[in-house]
Formats: sequence, structure tokens, C-alpha cells
Amino acid sequence: MSDPATLRARAEGLAEALPPLLADAEHLAQAVILGEHGRRRAGLGDEFWQYRPAHAGDEARMIDWRRSARSDAHFVREKEWQAAQSVLIWVDDSASMGFSGDKTHPTKAERARVLALAVAVLLTRGGERVGLSGTGLPPRRGPLQLLRMAEVLSGAQGTADYGAPDARGMAPHSRAVFLSDFLGDLAPVEKALTEAADRDIKGALVQVLDPAEEAFPYDGRTIFESMGGSLRHETLKAGDLRGRYLARLAERKARLADLARATGWHYSTHHTGEGAQGALLWLYRALERVR
Repeated sequence: MSDPATLRARAEGLAEALPPLLADAEHLAQAVILGEHGRRRAGLGDEFWQYRPAHAGDEARMIDWRRSARSDAHFVREKEWQAAQSVLIWVDDSASMGFSGDKTHPTKAERARVLALAVAVLLTRGGERVGLSGTGLPPRRGPLQLLRMAEVLSGAQGTADYGAPDARGMAPHSRAVFLSDFLGDLAPVEKALTEAADRDIKGALVQVLDPAEEAFPYDGRTIFESMGGSLRHETLKAGDLRGRYLARLAERKARLADLARATGWHYSTHHTGEGAQGALLWLYRALERVR
């Protein structure tokens, strides 16, 4: 297992090439934690941003009468939005995530952890509060929080065969990231996304898979065993299972994509045989699109 300092260094290196990620805070009124970094959007704050023409529905107290006196129109004085959005990240620590089909590839768990911390680096650079779901590590800002996250993510692997996200503890209107192989029962995933949607929590699902799980390169006599050891299947003709396996995997991906669309989330698959930069860039763009 990587030590916290090494994990953080890898994550910061991965994040270095990208601009700071500013999590979306469209629903500021009910969700925000005030921060110190202006976002050049209208909202709560102390710094003047711009004047805009008054619109129907604006209250009289919002109008800047001194500025309006210099023209024939009424103007509203807007201030910068200085709200730091709370973002919770769930990283699957189940036994299934410890799989790697090639010694040259990282395990799914290693890749998910680096991606999680890299996203946290980008978020904290933008003044955001980040935390880890299901670990007792609530959203906070700053370098110390990154170190705390690295320590938690460097902990021992879980013993359950498959993991399940938990939407409890997530603030209404906040943002979240779920990283997992999503190869277990999808009912808990659907439950978590439904609960999140009920509280207007949106975010991104990243399904981390090993290339062997995508290609099913097995033939002849093969013994399949879950990483936790609770499931075992032996066959003399593994190649005969390939078509059915790939069909079921495609169905699972389609269901995850449908769940994401229905709840306002974004979904993508990442393979450990690929570089992590593309997945991080996708997360950056996905969180920007979340409204």
C-alpha cells in the first residue's frame, strides 16, 4: 500500500496540468459554506463585481440609486459569489477493487484513490471544501485536509466482496463523486443516487475497470473466484462464457448511464490500462457541467 506522502505526490502530479477545479454551486442559497475565494458570479459576498440593468421582479432595495441617477435606467449593484461548495468523494474500498489482470497495471483501488485525491487537489486549489464519504472525514479546505484524505485512502482494503455508496451525510444541493467498479448489486447504487437526487445532490460516477474485465481474455479450463473468496466458479470452456459476460457487462453499463441521466449525474468508464489524466480531465469537465 502506498504511504500517504507518495499517494499525495502522485495525485498532485496528475492534477498539475489542469486548471483549478471550481465545483459548481448553482444552488447557493440552501447549500453553501462561505469561503474566501470570489467566483466572478453574482451572489453573496463583500467584493463589488458589476452593475447590471434592473429586471422585472428586482426589489427596490437592490437598486443602486447613485449609479441609476447617471442614466435613464435603473441598475443593480452585484457582488462576487464567495461561496465554497461542499464536495464529498466516495471511493470503493471493497475487495473487488484490489484486482489487476496485469502486473504492469495498477489495481482498480490504486487508480481510484489517486483519481480521488487528484480531484481533491483541484477542488482545494479553487477554495472548495472536500471530504470522503463513509469515512467520518467531513468536507474541509486546505493542505491539511489533503493529508488527512491521503492517510484515509492509504488505509487497509475492505473485506466485503463489493462496495456500495452511501448518500447519508451529504448536504442538500452539494456535489459528489463516486469511484468504483460497480460490479456488485446495483440496488444500493440506485438507492444512493435516488436519495441524492431527492436532496438535489449531483455529481459524477466513474466506473474503474481492469482491461481484462472488459475483454474477458479467458479460454479453456478456468477457475473464477471473487477477490473476497466468497464466490467461486470453475469451467472447462471459459471461452463459451465470453459472449454472455460481455452482454451482461454492457447491460450494467447501460443501467448505470440511465441512472446517472435520471438523477442529473454524469457517468464514465475508466480502464486501469490507460493513463489517469484522461479520467481526471473528464471529471473536471463533468463537475463543471453539473448544475
